[in-house]
Amino acid sequence: MPGAPKKHVVCIGAGPAGLTAAYLLARAGVAVTVLERDPVHVGGISRTQTYKGFHVDIGGHRFFSKSAEVEALWNEILGDDFLDRPRKSRIYYRGRLIDYPLRAGDALAKIGPVEAVRCVLSYARARLFPIAAPRNFEEWVVNKFGRRLFEIFFRTYTEKVWGVPCTRISADWAAQRIKGLSLSRAVWHAIAPQRGARAGGRTIKTLIDRFRYPRRGPGMMWEAAVRKIAAAGGTVLMGHTVAEIAHDAATRRLSVTARDADGKTVRIAADHVISSAAMRELVAALQPALPEAAREAAARLGYRDFLVVALIVKDRDAFDDNWIYIHDPGVKVGRIQNFKSWSPEMVPDPALNCYGMEYFCFEGDGLWSAPDGALIALAGDELVSLGLAARADIVDGAVIRQPKAYPVYDDDYRARVAVVRAAIEAAFPNLHLVGRNGMHKYNNQDHAMMTAMLTVRNILAERQVYDVWRVNQDAEYHESGEGALPPADEGGRLVPGRVGDAVPP
Repeated sequence: MPGAPKKHVVCIGAGPAGLTAAYLLARAGVAVTVLERDPVHVGGISRTQTYKGFHVDIGGHRFFSKSAEVEALWNEILGDDFLDRPRKSRIYYRGRLIDYPLRAGDALAKIGPVEAVRCVLSYARARLFPIAAPRNFEEWVVNKFGRRLFEIFFRTYTEKVWGVPCTRISADWAAQRIKGLSLSRAVWHAIAPQRGARAGGRTIKTLIDRFRYPRRGPGMMWEAAVRKIAAAGGTVLMGHTVAEIAHDAATRRLSVTARDADGKTVRIAADHVISSAAMRELVAALQPALPEAAREAAARLGYRDFLVVALIVKDRDAFDDNWIYIHDPGVKVGRIQNFKSWSPEMVPDPALNCYGMEYFCFEGDGLWSAPDGALIALAGDELVSLGLAARADIVDGAVIRQPKAYPVYDDDYRARVAVVRAAIEAAFPNLHLVGRNGMHKYNNQDHAMMTAMLTVRNILAERQVYDVWRVNQDAEYHESGEGALPPADEGGRLVPGRVGDAVPP
C-alpha cells in the first residue's frame, strides 16, 4: 500500500547464499543489510584469497549448473569475466595419474595387466555374489564395482575427507554420491566421449568436460555481487559477528545484534532474517532461547574442517589438471589444486605456478593447530615424495584455514536438523535458513544459491510459495505432490553418516 514502510531484511553471512539473497532483494527495492564475520573476504568457502599476487581458490569451484536460473544469475553478476576452461581431474595411484572419469585404455595401461585382471575378476565376483543389504559405504561400493576398484579408487580419498573408516560411512551416502555412474557407463564414456555424459537423459554433473570460471577465481563473482548490492542501496558490513537474534512476539519483528573487531555493537531491526551461518552457532544466538531439545540437538551438530597449503613452485608442467585426487595412504594430503590450470590469471609470473595442497581435518586437531611453517614443510615434503616437484623448485608457501567446510553427518544428524528446523519455524517464523551450513546440507554453491533465490521469492510474496528444503543437490526444486521427496527426506541430504555400532570399526 502507498506510504507503507520499506521492508528490511538482514542476511547473515556473505557467502553464495547470503549474497545471492541480498542481491536479489536489493534489486527488488528491499532494504537489505549483510553481516559478515570475515573482515576482508566475501564468498565464504567460495572466496579467493591472495598471497604475493597469487590467487588461491578455497576448494576449487567449477561454475556449471543444471539450473538455468543459476547460470543466468552468474552471467548477470559477473558478465564477461568468465573463462571457458577444460575440465581435467585425475587420480594419483602408485605413482601414476589415472584419468577421471575413467578411460578403459588409460586405466588398463596405468594399473597394469595383472591388476586389471584382478579388477575384472573382483567385479565379476561382486556381481555374482553381492553383499545382501549393504550397510555401509564400503559394502555398497564393493557391490557396485568390486573390491579391487574400491581399494584403488574409493577407500583412501574418502577416508581422508571424512576422517572415519569407510565401514563407518552410510551406504545411503554412497548411493547418492555415485548416483548415475556405473562401470559400464564409464567405459562407454571413454569409447564414445561426448559433451557431458548422460544418464537417463540427464547430464551427469561429475562428468562435464568444460566449465566456466572467473578470471581470477570465484571471489570475483562475490566481490562483484557486493558492488551491485551497494549500487542498489544495500549495505554489507564486514568484520561483524552476530551475537544475538531477538524476536518480538508482539510486533513479529526481529532484532539482530552484531559486534565488530573492536567490540563496537550494532543493532538492526528487521522484518526478516536470512541466515547461512552454521546452524549450531545460530541457535546459540537466538532469544528467546529455543526449547532445550532443540538447543541440545543443535549443539551436537558437527563440522569437518580443512586447510590449504598454497605452495609456490617453479613451473615444470608436472601436471595440467585442475586438481588431482591423492589415493596414497602414505601422505596426508587429500587433493592438490593446480591454480594455473583453473586460470592463467591466478598466477602473476608465468615461470611459476601455485599448488593448493588440501588437508582435511577437525578444528583443533594436530593438523589444524600445527604452525604454518610446519604445515608448509609437510606439504613440500609430500609434494616431493609424490614426484610432483623437486625440492629445489619449491619457492614459497602460505596456509589458509577453512573452519566448518563440511557439515558432519552422523547417524542422528537428520533427526537433529528436523528438531531445530521445527523449533525455529514455530518460534521465529521470519528467520530463514539457507545454504550449506545454514541448512546443514552438504551441497555445492549453485544449490546454496537456489535455496536463497527461493527464499527471496517467499519474502517478496509474503507467504511460503516454495519449501527450500526440497532443493536437491543439482540446484533443482522438487515440487510438492507426485514424485516429491518423502517427508523423512526433507531437510536431509544423502551424505556421510556413521552406521550403527553393530558394524565393526
